[in-house]
Amino acid sequence: MLKAITANRLRDGEVIFLAPGPGLGWVERLDDAALFEDAAAADTALAAAKAQAEGEQFAVDVYAFDLRVTDGQRVPVKTRERIRALGPTVRIDLGKQAAA
Repeated sequence: MLKAITANRLRDGEVIFLAPGPGLGWVERLDDAALFEDAAAADTALAAAKAQAEGEQFAVDVYAFDLRVTDGQRVPVKTRERIRALGPTVRIDLGKQAAA
């Protein structure tokens, strides 16, 4: 099972995802997020992301979640993360899903 890491940015409450590559950057779209196939690598990245968020006080609720790739699209396993990744379920013209 693939994993990604998410949090909420304190400045505006935006859902953010850990970016791929060196360093600890963050992106606003799940499609741009780092994916982890290895549980140990995900745990290491999660610990680093939590430490960064706490130290720099820019994000809260940092955690990893499961997802799979279906037909080339990243699909979170749980409904909570699907909503966080896309936006409101009652207005598909709003949120990140509207820009897709």
